[in-house]
Amino acid sequence: MIILTGVSGFIGSCFLTTLNENGFQREVVVVDDFYKLYKDKNTDGKVVREWMHRDIFLDWFEKTSQKVDFVIHLGARTDTTLQDKSIFDELNLLYSRRIWNACTRKSIPLIYASSAATYGDGSLGFSDDHALIHKLRPLNPYAESKHAFDLWALEQKDSPPYWIGCKFFNVYGPNEYHKGRMASVVYHTFRKIQNTGSMQLFRSHRPDFADGAQSRDFIYVKDILNMLLYFMKNTDTESGIYNFGTGKARSFMDLAKATFRAMEVKENISFIDTPEDIRDSYQYFTEADISKLRKAGYASAFTSLEDGIEDYVKHYLLPERYY
Repeated sequence: MIILTGVSGFIGSCFLTTLNENGFQREVVVVDDFYKLYKDKNTDGKVVREWMHRDIFLDWFEKTSQKVDFVIHLGARTDTTLQDKSIFDELNLLYSRRIWNACTRKSIPLIYASSAATYGDGSLGFSDDHALIHKLRPLNPYAESKHAFDLWALEQKDSPPYWIGCKFFNVYGPNEYHKGRMASVVYHTFRKIQNTGSMQLFRSHRPDFADGAQSRDFIYVKDILNMLLYFMKNTDTESGIYNFGTGKARSFMDLAKATFRAMEVKENISFIDTPEDIRDSYQYFTEADISKLRKAGYASAFTSLEDGIEDYVKHYLLPERYY
């Protein structure tokens, strides 16, 4: 039996499709807050053993005698603008600790979602070397909660027999329709162009970055799915925290231009000020160091930004399809 948390969310729902396509169906128990009906389309038509609400999952998991072969813990509160630390402590930190402890006691392999937001302003680089992680200074309560769990995991003398922490960089792709303001820049760019025929990018508020030159390590969700499946199938890989990025930063200007091309709309790009509520915590550059990932044996090429956007726009956004 496989447990997948966060199944109604963006990456979780896509990974359930991947599991189904790889023969994992009636043995998958999925977990989420199923009261949020606006996410239902993310899981329509997918095959599982059982749907379990997150409020009852932990007690069941800690007490069940059923054999669990793997836990993929992708569930989290991911709103980077929310300032209520107590919510993140409960859902991202304490909840994850209980899953870790249960996996440890029961000798169950665990993959869990961390975030590149833990790298803060990027001044310390983007290396997933365990010796450097304690130096990081996240910039918001969401990132702090993910960082706190990473640190806690590294401090544990007892751990699951195999565990992987995934520092997701800037993921975009189908099934993020419900995320609102937290959806990817690709999604918002598409909607803006669709509605107005134009796109406004954030103006730079730093002298060392031109307007539109702010850059991210954008990674297509289908690459993330391949990486998760790789670590799930290759449990002889060294346990630890890994960057899940492409290793190549691309600018928001590149992204906007690629979206116009995929939509076959003439470019019309202008600039607006970065909102004040996120300006002080805004990352101007992220680029995953993927040397440890490659050393772990993951050799697949990554989807280029242009190819990923073209696939996303033409096969999902325009026809309003789910993955």
